[in-house]
Amino acid sequence: MVAPDNSVSRILIADDQQDVLEALRLLLKSEGYQIETVKSPAAVVKAVEGRDFALLLMDLNYTRDTTSGQEGLDLLQKLQAIDSSLPVVVMTAWASVDLAVEAMRRGARDFITKPWDNPRLIAIVKNQIELGSAVRAYRRLEEENKILRGKGGPTLIAQSAAMRPVLEVISRVGPSDANVLITGENGTGKGVVAQALHAVSIRADKPFISVNMGGLPEGVFESELFGHVRGAFTDAKSDRAGRFELADGGSLFMDEIGNIPMSQQAKLLRTIETGDFERVGSSRTYHASVRLIAATNADLQAEVTAGRFRQDLLFRLNTIHIHLPPLRERREDIELLAQHFLKQHVERYRKSITGFDEAAVQTMRDYRWPGNVRELDHAVERGVLMAQGKVIRASDLGLHVAADAMPRLEEMSIEEVEAFLIKKTLARCDGNARRAAEELGLSRSAFYRRLEKYGL
Repeated sequence: MVAPDNSVSRILIADDQQDVLEALRLLLKSEGYQIETVKSPAAVVKAVEGRDFALLLMDLNYTRDTTSGQEGLDLLQKLQAIDSSLPVVVMTAWASVDLAVEAMRRGARDFITKPWDNPRLIAIVKNQIELGSAVRAYRRLEEENKILRGKGGPTLIAQSAAMRPVLEVISRVGPSDANVLITGENGTGKGVVAQALHAVSIRADKPFISVNMGGLPEGVFESELFGHVRGAFTDAKSDRAGRFELADGGSLFMDEIGNIPMSQQAKLLRTIETGDFERVGSSRTYHASVRLIAATNADLQAEVTAGRFRQDLLFRLNTIHIHLPPLRERREDIELLAQHFLKQHVERYRKSITGFDEAAVQTMRDYRWPGNVRELDHAVERGVLMAQGKVIRASDLGLHVAADAMPRLEEMSIEEVEAFLIKKTLARCDGNARRAAEELGLSRSAFYRRLEKYGL
């Protein structure tokens, strides 16, 4: 393991006693570290939120005549929420085995008693900085790999007449480099079609990167798409590649493209046209060769007319257009899809379920499916979990077929009520997420967070 570069390692020391701070500052400064000192838990939080530290050395007690260590224990929990990879070494003059165990349980990496032994303290600091650096590097790699691997996604299953034009377009334009716009209601399988296009393209052995534009707050839009350099903003603790850079040579799938704010559309248009972009906080220009696949449940031409979407951006996205029909218009596919999802969830949960009884099949045929294929997937998953025998019954699916059927409120959790209302509103709005969010009084990002939470 490579030893840390002490000359650039910044240590934060927290203690309520000035003489302790000064002694530790002089000791660790002589080892080549950069030192900052604070005297209260609030100052620790402010410092960690504002800057990147290689290690925090902190006392457990800050109020005069307090020896319980509770202030430090509470602070450890707050620090875990801010940066769980920050190595924290706690110290106190009132040491006990129980306190040390509790501090470790709440995230501390090591424990030092006062008065301390200088060589031991220095050794602990060096080891924890080295380990912390390795942990952070590993987590960055895991995050990048997770994005690169993607979610895999289900196989494109379709034999209905309504899906035949979709399959034909995929076959014809998939091998090309043309940008594709996929439209359709939420849950119709736009992401699956995007992956199918990538799989038959000349870029198939390169990355397939996806990003949900509807779930991106405006403040992180550029960072997510174009990346950032360390120090570009408060939470930019290291350089990070954006989605365009990660997708270089492959395909970038931009879901819910219709939800991009006008203020960001010009920046996206420039990158689509030229392939050039800059990371946030840097003036260096990068270039990425990306095949763009976009998807939306909105009528982008109507959005252009209303002044909410740039027409030149629509032209760039809409070289080829694929429209996905809702599941209620391709009912021949319902049983095929249900069997496919059944096989997946039976394997996942290690169940011995063999199929659906006739009433369950009829229920799936009669249901309107406002959440489309995604809702069918979740209904089958619920059925697998709820079934008590070898087959899934209609009641196991949790569907309410009658148009105005409403389960008893007293039997539902708050989450079930919220999910039910969202599904009903989506159905009333014909799957239009923007209109549904407005009717429910939710912001765009809050609405999409709920869609993801409830699998809608």
